[in-house]
Amino acid sequence: MGYKVAVVGATGNVGRVMLDILDERAFPADEVVALASRRSQGVEVSYGDRRLKAKALDTYDFSDVDICLMSAGGDVSREWAPRIAAQGAVVIDNSSAWRYDPDVPLVVPEVNAEAVRDFKKKNIIANPNCSTAQLVVALKPLHDAAKIKRVVVATYQSVSGAGKEGEDELDRQTRALYSLQPVEQKKFPKRIAFNLIPHIDAFMEDGSTKEEWKMVAETKKILDPAIKLTATCVRVPVFVGHSEAVNVEFERPITADEAREILRSAPGVMVIDTREPGGYITPHEAAGEDATYVSRIREDITVENGLSFWCVSDNLRKGAALNAVQIAETLVNRRLLTPRQRAA
Repeated sequence: MGYKVAVVGATGNVGRVMLDILDERAFPADEVVALASRRSQGVEVSYGDRRLKAKALDTYDFSDVDICLMSAGGDVSREWAPRIAAQGAVVIDNSSAWRYDPDVPLVVPEVNAEAVRDFKKKNIIANPNCSTAQLVVALKPLHDAAKIKRVVVATYQSVSGAGKEGEDELDRQTRALYSLQPVEQKKFPKRIAFNLIPHIDAFMEDGSTKEEWKMVAETKKILDPAIKLTATCVRVPVFVGHSEAVNVEFERPITADEAREILRSAPGVMVIDTREPGGYITPHEAAGEDATYVSRIREDITVENGLSFWCVSDNLRKGAALNAVQIAETLVNRRLLTPRQRAA
């Protein structure tokens, strides 16, 4: 007997990728249901070679649903995740609504899969921020080997991280510039086409942005609260794929060659690192792929036990949809969730 899976936000960018990945990875589901807001009710989405019509979230009965994958934004999650969980479904949420709740595990399966065992406290498991997910996948095996003291990271985040509106704005502005038309700014605070914006999410009192704060708080919760981290998060004119320039200071010595070998055998990591033109990964190559790619591994002689590297991943997949499905697979593989009996 398989599971019944509901995907909330199924008509959005991440929701559609969740459906693709459930099919690609042959998740053991007897039934998959697409859910969305009332304005998207009836919209068709793909699930393998099938077409699903989106049903309205606010009228759906979750009493026989086993797993609910949510990617509908923080406000929707804050309202609906507890209701869905109260009906017995395990909610795996992609928003920031539950990440910092001490009773909700924040999980990246390659890093802290054992944390899923705590899901029963609220029947909710949180997905991390897309920029954090790929970072901790790369940091975990290095932390195990040499213990990380401090991380300095600069992100180069694609517009798809801001949803379809972000992608549409980059497309619209690029077309306008090529045709010598006025450029309109709606989604982003400054022009994104042929530009960089060092500002993602709201500013905080200390001058950092909420996106930067998320990376700090989530890395500590997922990996190790003792790690010191500072981030500068930048939106770039790329449609899919987040990149990160990462500098790490360790407690114990570690060479670039040692790090390269450690990462080559790490789950979820692909090392592409030859010291020649093109011997590294860019967001273009990472789009549509599941791995977190690491390149440009080198020693940093400005600090004791320092390394620098370049990290790239598809933010819609590992940063969101894939990680959520991997969490569901962890629940199944560890036999933490049994399919509910359903009426014939």
